[in-house]
Amino acid sequence: MANNEHDAHAHYQVLGKKTELYFAVFCGVFLVIGFSIEKLIGLEGWFSLLSYIISYFFGGFFITIEAIKKIPKGEFDIDFLMIAAAAGAAYIGSWAEGALLLFLFSLGHALEHYAMNKAKKSIEALGHLSPKTALIKRNGKLEEVPIETLKIEDVIVVKPNTKIAADGVILRGSSSINQAPITGESMPIDKTSIASTNNLPEFKDINKNHVVFAGTINGDSSIEVLVLKLTEDSTVSRLIKMVSEVETQKSPTQRLTKKFEKWYVPIVIIVVFILCFAFIIVDETFNASLYRAITVLVAASPCALAISTPSAVLSGIARAAQKGVLIKGGKALEDLGEITTIAFDKTGTLTEGKPKLTNLIPLNNFNEKDLAHLVLEVESLSNHPLAKAIANDLSVKFNIASQNKASNVNAIQGKGIQAQYKGEKTRIGNVKLMEDSGLKVTKTIHAKMNQLLQNGHTVMLVAFKTDIVGLVSVMDLPRKTAASTLKRLQEIGVKHMIMLTGDHQNVGDAIAKQIGLTEAKGNLLPEDKVSAIKALIKRDKKIAMVGDGVNDAPAMALSTVSIAMGAAGSDVALETADVALMSDKIENLPFVIGLSRASKRIIKQNIFISLGVVVLLVPVTILGLTNIGVAVAFHEGSTIVVVLNALRLLRFKMS
Repeated sequence: MANNEHDAHAHYQVLGKKTELYFAVFCGVFLVIGFSIEKLIGLEGWFSLLSYIISYFFGGFFITIEAIKKIPKGEFDIDFLMIAAAAGAAYIGSWAEGALLLFLFSLGHALEHYAMNKAKKSIEALGHLSPKTALIKRNGKLEEVPIETLKIEDVIVVKPNTKIAADGVILRGSSSINQAPITGESMPIDKTSIASTNNLPEFKDINKNHVVFAGTINGDSSIEVLVLKLTEDSTVSRLIKMVSEVETQKSPTQRLTKKFEKWYVPIVIIVVFILCFAFIIVDETFNASLYRAITVLVAASPCALAISTPSAVLSGIARAAQKGVLIKGGKALEDLGEITTIAFDKTGTLTEGKPKLTNLIPLNNFNEKDLAHLVLEVESLSNHPLAKAIANDLSVKFNIASQNKASNVNAIQGKGIQAQYKGEKTRIGNVKLMEDSGLKVTKTIHAKMNQLLQNGHTVMLVAFKTDIVGLVSVMDLPRKTAASTLKRLQEIGVKHMIMLTGDHQNVGDAIAKQIGLTEAKGNLLPEDKVSAIKALIKRDKKIAMVGDGVNDAPAMALSTVSIAMGAAGSDVALETADVALMSDKIENLPFVIGLSRASKRIIKQNIFISLGVVVLLVPVTILGLTNIGVAVAFHEGSTIVVVLNALRLLRFKMS
């Protein structure tokens, strides 16, 4: 049964959204009335017949609409088979059995649509995240306006404990923001105002500490937000749009069952037609042959099979959306469940993506605190990201601030910087800078440097006057949750975890050792990453690639399943990735893979149940060993079991 059937029924919702369910109930009521009149009360036959006809009308209404729509296209599917079976039962006078068939089939249909809607609603709940209005600041006054009228660079005021109306950056105030509706993060995130809005970078590149998303919930403080995205372009709007597109992307199993149905249904019709003439060979009446043929028609209809995969896929996607993960369709969901090899980008995926000060080592009897002051003063004058990171970490670690004792800073390309500190010449940089300045780098210093380099640190020498007085090292540190996440992935059956990085091989090896990767490939350009993915696909058939979806785009496009992290606010990541983790949390990865595995398992169970019932019932009905009532009960029972089994995914939790 197609997922879009329910939309087709929208024109006939005379009793509201549950019209189909009410019609099924009416069908059952008139079936019971007809049966009671016929068997218990003993009124004239036409009373019970009238009741059965009314039951037929209510039970067959929506099914007939579907069948009629498809016949001109040459499509004879399950609805057609059921109508044919009910018509045949009426023809041979088995009105009660025909009405029972229509009652159970229409009830199954209605419950299936209810179940599918339940899964869809879990996703569509995203649509109710954004508030309908926003408080805008105009000419010093607050004005309430519909969110559709907001323009870029409007300033909105968000009161405590209310929903944020647009994607933007905080101009004034700081607050704790509950981002769970978008990113699935359970803990609120502290956000502060941005220092300046001059030369703002692209939205995705703005520091996440200043960025807010539409649909997230403000904490206890009032904030002012500069709107940077229109309502239709907001992260939540894009999510809703993509989720609605996701439903149309069929999984491999869905496509396979569709192909199966295409051939299977005509074969069933031919077999049933032949069975109508069994009386020519077997000693029975035409009506007995027709009854047997109709029973086979009911038994052989693959209703449960048709709904087994879409119900599981939709439930899986809905559950992922609740946890802040967008899975783009059944193909990505199923493929992810088979992955045993994952390739990771390093920077910002396995690591924090920001260099951190790791060592400050004084040499030649220089004092650590004096060295910290010297390095802080000189690096504070540089605009280099590494210099900024060092200066920031030193001021925090040693609780010191710059006193403007350095001057005349001068960057020397590829070597480091030199400056005046307390009126004396000072240099911070590599061995080449020191040697070019006539300073001797001793074997002891080389040994200390090499030890740090082997462990993946970037090392700089510090010289004051004519002496080398210290070593400074920085490193992009692994995420705190990386090691535990990789361990969990291993536990759930991911055998190979490879890091692909443009950094030096030493850096890759050091991080791989710290967090438990199986392999690290360093010194890779973007095209080298593509070659590495090709080699992994050749070896392991299916692989997932985890990155930020932007600079890893070519390698991610080539992988079986591409997973983008921190996709909230990044249009490119949302567009290109098969799976988008809205938050920047790598620890959501085991949940997604676990959910995919559970979905795959449930799809297999559903197919086994649906085909099992068909394989059991068809021979029994062909041999005339059961009646139509039993066939109907088994047939419709299996459909309901399959739908309920799929709905279990909505409650999925990692064990």
